[in-house]
Amino acid sequence: MFLVDVVDVKPLEPYKLELSFADGLKAVVDMKAVVASFDGVFAPLNDPEFFRQVRVDPEIGTIVWPNGADVCPDVLYSYASGRPIIVNGERVLN
Repeated sequence: MFLVDVVDVKPLEPYKLELSFADGLKAVVDMKAVVASFDGVFAPLNDPEFFRQVRVDPEIGTIVWPNGADVCPDVLYSYASGRPIIVNGERVLN
């Protein structure tokens, strides 16, 4: 695991975010790749206006939306950096 907080987010074109991390990494992440389908708690993200309401919650170190949807910062960092997440010696993401 990376344990690197998201410190800034800028919504770009639909479903893409420019993310900045505490270690200085900055990257554009396509949230359609991160979230398999925008349903359940992520359903409101289908609305571009709602999607743009994303913000950083510094207490949990990741991005959130007004309805409480959030994404694990390790997952975001993996997509942003291209580094895989490995758990118990097994590659689980990227």
